[in-house]
Amino acid sequence: MSTRRTLLAAPGLLALASGATPAGAQEAYPSRAIAMASGYAPGGVTDVTARVVAERMARELGVPVVIENRVGAATAVANTYVAQARPDGYTLLAGTSTLAINPALQPNLTPREPMRDLIPVGMMFRSAFALHVHPGLPVRSTAEFIAYCHANPGKVNFGSSGTGAVNHLAQALFAARANLDVVHIPFRGGTPALIELRAGRIQAMFSALLEAIPALREGATRGLAISSTARNALVPELPPVADTVPGFEAVFWQGVFAPAGTPEPVVRKLTAALRVATEDANLRSRMAEQGVELIPGDATYLRDLLARETTMWGELIRSANLRAE
Repeated sequence: MSTRRTLLAAPGLLALASGATPAGAQEAYPSRAIAMASGYAPGGVTDVTARVVAERMARELGVPVVIENRVGAATAVANTYVAQARPDGYTLLAGTSTLAINPALQPNLTPREPMRDLIPVGMMFRSAFALHVHPGLPVRSTAEFIAYCHANPGKVNFGSSGTGAVNHLAQALFAARANLDVVHIPFRGGTPALIELRAGRIQAMFSALLEAIPALREGATRGLAISSTARNALVPELPPVADTVPGFEAVFWQGVFAPAGTPEPVVRKLTAALRVATEDANLRSRMAEQGVELIPGDATYLRDLLARETTMWGELIRSANLRAE
């Protein structure tokens, strides 16, 4: 057979010789920028953490990882956008605790089944809350606070950054576990609630650490405990609520998700890059100063966390008959 006839019989060889990609061949992943949607506005701790982690992931992947802020509907805008995106690894979600909360609190929001519509890639961070009270309250520990609430049913106003926010659910869980009769006062954000706590118009709340620390250091509020199961280096004097209420834990978390159907090799590559980012010592130190604990958890860790909290928050929301504003 002549050389010419051989090439005609094997057009794939000709294509390879000319440098073209044969039909059906897959391009190497990633070959272009990756978008990571966030349901939070720019500037907050959640957004800042997503950006620094995305920047570190980009160095590992060799392409930009760009945060897109898609705010609205209790993060459902961003969650739904990613759940409905093409599952090719180029559209990701910086998903948070709301994925575990929304299905029970606001079942009309999509995705209604995050466990089905999204694939966990890995953990990004966890952030605890400080339980603090107005200093006019005659309590200096969680046990004393519980005793005070029992002695004054319906008289303690407990603020939050909004109905269904994680710090509201922390309060509801605390009240349920300690059998408390307290009044929930929702605000539009943590800052307005903290202003009212400083003024004594509410008596207690669970606040994000960065919001609570200035008030604690000024003596404007009195810290009682922290909502994680371990102490935090920023407020080492605060013991866990769980020391008094066994099993109590309520933290805000964020992880990375991809649309269902994303190929496993792509997910594994993203998970590996995310792990490098969350294990970066300099990055961990920087974020710890913001009250954020980077967690190098893999896809299984995040999947189990989402399943566990979907059950926990769902049961609490239904038993307490909580409704979104």
